Amino acid sequence: MRAQRARLAIVLFVTTAVVGAAEAQTTQCVNDAPNPYHMVSGWAHTTRPWAQTNNVFVDPKDNVWVFDRCQDGGCAGSTVAPIWELSPEGKVLKNFGGGGMFIFPHAVVPDKDGNVWVVDGQAKDGKGNQVMKLSPDGKVLMTLGKAGQSGTGPDVFDQPTSLAIAPNGDIFVAEGHAPTFGNSRITKFDKNGKFLMTFGHVGPNEGEFKSPHVIAFDSQGRLFVADRSNSRVDIFDQKGKFIAAWKQFGRPSGLWIDKNDILYVSDSESEDAPGKDTNNPGCKRGVRGGSVKTGKVDFYIPPPPVSDPRLPPPEGVAVDSHGNIYLAAVQAKEVYKYVK
Repeated sequence: MRAQRARLAIVLFVTTAVVGAAEAQTTQCVNDAPNPYHMVSGWAHTTRPWAQTNNVFVDPKDNVWVFDRCQDGGCAGSTVAPIWELSPEGKVLKNFGGGGMFIFPHAVVPDKDGNVWVVDGQAKDGKGNQVMKLSPDGKVLMTLGKAGQSGTGPDVFDQPTSLAIAPNGDIFVAEGHAPTFGNSRITKFDKNGKFLMTFGHVGPNEGEFKSPHVIAFDSQGRLFVADRSNSRVDIFDQKGKFIAAWKQFGRPSGLWIDKNDILYVSDSESEDAPGKDTNNPGCKRGVRGGSVKTGKVDFYIPPPPVSDPRLPPPEGVAVDSHGNIYLAAVQAKEVYKYVK
């Protein structure tokens, strides 16, 4: 009997220790993980300098897609084309979407069929606040939201930020950009654009958001949300049920989940932001990565060097099939490439 009690006590102790470690892992930012990457200088060869580039995406062919903002004042009234497709070597393959098509480009997401989904995050002059599905050559195939309008209804957006497509083709759209946070919700549509549901609203509690900036699915179909102004990564099922919130990856501006279920999170706003209010104390800016299965941070990439310390590090992050990392920096107007 004593031996059984002793074994039970050991099991309870180990179980408690493991749970305690998991809880600690989800509440404390990790700053001391190793960095196995180095930056490749001058990899991209574009026909014009990039404007503000907060978003980067890698398609199934390992080509790199960038959605910039035309010029310093944005895309409103500009004839510049803000959608770029580049080879892994940095050669421009396509550049389209000009003619005043967008107001505030925020995300470009190619799908498995070669179509290109774009998120236009602000409204002006009867344009913007929409999600568009484009053909590979830029023809509009579908729109979600009403051009130039905002609101809380199921057919309008308020500052959409990101998009992710589920394995069955359902479309998930995040909306609500800082500093006003908009609706701060996720809206779900079927593959034909039929509204299905929304979940979340502005707030700091479980199941709430403050500027859900980027969304992505893991191999289990769980939805990961870069809940930036709450300084955490939120995890949901596809019915909007809250699963977990992780703070160990920092204050997420961008995230990416690769084919091996490695989560990459770009933190551009944590505490060491010169001239700004302190955000997420005790957490360094940079990129963190680790398994979505354990939540453990396995590596940390410090911010790239910049000419002006006031320029924040990259927001957007994407990873190709070989593990090469691409980072998009808004104010620095640059897309960086990192390799092992």
